[in-house]
Amino acid sequence: MKHVPQLTASEAASFVKDGDTLLQGGFGMTGNPVHLMHALAELGTKNLTFVGNNTGEPGLGGGRLLRNGQLKKMIGSFFTSNPDAVRAAQSGAVAYELLPQGTLAEAIRAGGAGIGGFYTPTAVGTLIADGHETKVIDGVEQVFVKGIRGNVAFIRAWRADTAGNLTYRMTEQNFNKAMATAADLVIAEVEEIVPVGSIAPEHIHTPGCYVDYLVQATLTPDDLGMSVSVSAGKKVDDARMNMAKRALAELQPGNVVNLGIGIPTLVADLITPEHGIMLHTENGMLGVGPAPTDGGGAMHYPVNAGKIPVTAIPGSSYFDSADSFGMIRGKHIDVAIMGGLEVDEAANLANWAVPGKPLLGVGGAMDLASGAKKLIITLTHTNPDGSSKLVPSCTLPITALNAVDLVITDLAVFAFPGGKLTLIELMPGTTLDEVRAKTTAHFIERLG
Repeated sequence: MKHVPQLTASEAASFVKDGDTLLQGGFGMTGNPVHLMHALAELGTKNLTFVGNNTGEPGLGGGRLLRNGQLKKMIGSFFTSNPDAVRAAQSGAVAYELLPQGTLAEAIRAGGAGIGGFYTPTAVGTLIADGHETKVIDGVEQVFVKGIRGNVAFIRAWRADTAGNLTYRMTEQNFNKAMATAADLVIAEVEEIVPVGSIAPEHIHTPGCYVDYLVQATLTPDDLGMSVSVSAGKKVDDARMNMAKRALAELQPGNVVNLGIGIPTLVADLITPEHGIMLHTENGMLGVGPAPTDGGGAMHYPVNAGKIPVTAIPGSSYFDSADSFGMIRGKHIDVAIMGGLEVDEAANLANWAVPGKPLLGVGGAMDLASGAKKLIITLTHTNPDGSSKLVPSCTLPITALNAVDLVITDLAVFAFPGGKLTLIELMPGTTLDEVRAKTTAHFIERLG
């Protein structure tokens, strides 16, 4: 029976050499091998290519390496949440490559499975696809993405046995499971190490053949950053709640639904068990329940894609990010409700970048916009300057082409029957003249 050596965090971090490509598991600070990352920060290893969904919060996890100047390049999905990453990218101090979240997860899984790359419809027609080979497969244009491997992977699991078999806790699988397969050397930071045979075979998520070293490190609330407790800062007003209620009316019993950040999160507060709706979050959970009411945070609860602690309803399940985005691309998500910056007459969506800001935060938006069976966009009808968000043609960077099925604004509801932008409903207190005056896109009127 294989016996995996146990090291201190400092001993393990010393395996990373200057110039290495380092894979780091975690989604925000959840499932993040923070102790290994901080030990590496103490060693000062330089010129690293960092691969992870995000760098972590300022000064935490990969964020500490970034602040130390140890990274030469970041490859990931969402760096916007770390101001240090934004400054490093803007100044040119650190090179970066942005991938949609599901593409990143699948690229790591491909690298770990010995697959050179794959084609995906995600990001077709966007800035992310520039410079990539494309091919039409079964009538669908798809982008080629190369598999990703690293020299070393730092991952976080909850429990390991002495043979290196790993079990993850709740939504802590995220990128860890794929990264455990995709590096020349894999080091697992774990909460506890138990004798071999203590973990039932059907409860093992990562077999020990992938793991080279174990580091026991106890998680504390300080390691979880902003996810340590439930945030209470939702922006709620009558207009937003009206949009949320209208979006809820589109959902059917039995639907699997993914909710984006912003206005869509209000829909979750309206869903009751009687609706029979299963909420999906792309970081690896199906069956998302409301926020915990006992004040508990990510030490005791799963987190959603907004990195907010949530509860699990009966029938919930957990999985990793690669499987989660397989659900999305495979059309197993019935409805995605997302925010938007612009929607145009051709049902194109722009919602991930604005002028003057670095393109550092695509996240899962491109995967969901192109992968969900039905896409509902909720947004305020106009920008703060009064300009329309419903436009003849998107001027902001595209998220997905010809993808939007329904647009719900604070003024009106639009659909695309026959591919034509069509006004189908006015929101409470709105007049047709007001909608006409505040919409620059041409639309057909089909009220009542």
